[in-house]
Amino acid sequence: MTGTMAVSRMPAPKFIVAGLLIVGAVSYLMFSGINDTMVYYYTLSELMEKKSDLAGVGLRIHGHVSAGTIRIDRERSQADFLVMEKKTPLTLPVTYQGIIPDTFKDGAEVVVEGTYQADRHHFQATVLMAKCPSKYEEAQTASSDKPQTSDRPY
Repeated sequence: MTGTMAVSRMPAPKFIVAGLLIVGAVSYLMFSGINDTMVYYYTLSELMEKKSDLAGVGLRIHGHVSAGTIRIDRERSQADFLVMEKKTPLTLPVTYQGIIPDTFKDGAEVVVEGTYQADRHHFQATVLMAKCPSKYEEAQTASSDKPQTSDRPY
């Protein structure tokens, strides 16, 4: 019989090595990029416990804007305010320069990203995110004082 039979050939080793190098390089770039942009989220209590280790390091702080402390310089697009924790007396002075969110006001829940300056006990923010309060929060707390009743027949 003189039939031709398809011969299955393995790819050349140089293509396998090249493919592995490409996959390795792409994986390295992905993970190193993620590590460079990943910032841990701290409360004020956590920051105060580790303040000497965190000075000058990029980080995020979560808290609430202390009432009556907001000072805005519109010409420089700068806001100075105090971030506080609701359950502790801790506060942290923050300076932010950039676009100020509409939801930024007294008592607002905020996340600031930037660097902590331990020598001045001050936080220089490069990002300011203010949580938009839910329109249902006030109605829910007002109605929680009343006993819950139902008009349902079952």
